[in-house]
Amino acid sequence: MGRDEYERRMMRAGRAAAEAGLAGLIVTPGPDLVWLCGYRPTAVTERLTALVIEPGRAPRLLVPVLERPDAERAAGAGALTVAGWTDGADPYVELGKWLAPQGRYGVSDGMWALHLLGLQRSVPGGGYAALTEVLPMLRAVKGAYEVERLAAAGAAADAAYQDVLGVRFAGRRERDVAGDLARLLTEHGHSQVDFTVVGSGPNGANPHHEAGERVIQDGDRVVLDFGGLKDGYGSDISRTVHVGEPGAEERTVHEVVREAQQAAFEAVRPGIACQDVDRVARRVIKSAGYGEYFIHRTGHGIGVTTHEPPYLVEGEHLPLVPGMCFSIEPGIYLPERFGVRIEDIVVCTDSGGRRLNVTGRELAVVA
Repeated sequence: MGRDEYERRMMRAGRAAAEAGLAGLIVTPGPDLVWLCGYRPTAVTERLTALVIEPGRAPRLLVPVLERPDAERAAGAGALTVAGWTDGADPYVELGKWLAPQGRYGVSDGMWALHLLGLQRSVPGGGYAALTEVLPMLRAVKGAYEVERLAAAGAAADAAYQDVLGVRFAGRRERDVAGDLARLLTEHGHSQVDFTVVGSGPNGANPHHEAGERVIQDGDRVVLDFGGLKDGYGSDISRTVHVGEPGAEERTVHEVVREAQQAAFEAVRPGIACQDVDRVARRVIKSAGYGEYFIHRTGHGIGVTTHEPPYLVEGEHLPLVPGMCFSIEPGIYLPERFGVRIEDIVVCTDSGGRRLNVTGRELAVVA
């Protein structure tokens, strides 16, 4: 992407800030900064870096003077003013000169407390709110370029899954299979691997189990959940496999989850509330008698990070609109026994949902 796209994003963010009644946005290093202007500092330290976007004004980026050359080379730097502050100066005083004295600003969710407290000290009349609270949809609606980046990341995760089906599971540690997944994601183009959940047997009943020393056994159900970044955009896929032939109950639970995932996918359309997609998946699982064992939301947004708005969860009334990308990942977790989760990334289109993961959702048998 070039300067023009970043300029459009910053202008859109300024308009969104005005519509939300904000004086502007203060964005520190993290996914919002990368998305808005393409700048990712080589090292995030205690030195303040902050992008200020205010309605009707050109955006400005304040950086440590020693990092100014790097900032000026960022893809979107031509659409903003870059200023530097020197060691020994108070960067919060410098930043405060740019801000409305009584203004309320949206700030990055990940802004260090050190920086927020510094701002409060230098601009005591200002107010601050987390971006997710005041502008939850800032990055939620993707353009065609972003959707295709996400599709490419999804295809790479699909390829990694297809390949891992051919590795040996029985007799190996969970962390060994997790290593296979990380290697395969990298081989298929990921620059960053964020997570490789491998939950075997009873460990699969913990949705966020970290792969450990447990040796996978014949007869185990294994939950696989893995993803990362490819060309700056995220992948996230879950499939559940069985080591050897599964029993009747295991097949039944897997089929209930598959049906719930399919029903939720079919419910995707513009205008439906996020919580209603969650309700569709939950209804299928509850009707089968496993309602108490579905213990997390149905989905989360994805983009330059793997978890971001929108969230498919009870109480979220925001409607889906074309361009929103999110996971659909119902699950059933039977304590001390096993778990099942099936997850695809889906984009809302004018006519319904489009899956960005296309590998089979049937129960796969591995050795």
